[in-house]
Amino acid sequence: MTDRSEKIAGGALATPTDLGSKARQEVAEGMNRLLADTFALYVKCKNFHWHVSGPHFRSYHLLLDEQATAIYGMLDPIAERVRKLGGMTIRSIGHIGKLQRIKDNDADFVEATAMLDELRADNQALVKSMREVHELCDKDNDIATASLLENWIDEAEERIWFLYESTRS
Repeated sequence: MTDRSEKIAGGALATPTDLGSKARQEVAEGMNRLLADTFALYVKCKNFHWHVSGPHFRSYHLLLDEQATAIYGMLDPIAERVRKLGGMTIRSIGHIGKLQRIKDNDADFVEATAMLDELRADNQALVKSMREVHELCDKDNDIATASLLENWIDEAEERIWFLYESTRS
């Protein structure tokens, strides 16, 4: 079918792919959870960027802005990969809240080093989740998603390194 009526059950578009339906569903679900976590991490990073204070303000402020920009750059490619797999992506802040595993931080004040420590731990959790989705990709022979994840894992590990080194005495 090549016309515009490519709808299938559940409203998902019937995206042509040679990946099986189970593989597409597993990877798309994993990527949607990563998308929610990435949104949550982005918002937390911007929150900390806006509220950081102290003797290293300028350095931390710039570091957090750089990291937020890198995290933001992951959002669209993650969502588009879900769509290429025929899945539906998140639709709202509420949907993000249901799927996210990275916890929000609504505290009125957080010490600067505590901010960096929390972001480091969140990035480590994100890497762990990305590796889990990568394992699904390997099992299901989804090379395209796996290659995206490999780059994002490397970028997250760099963020972890910078956050770690910034908090050493």
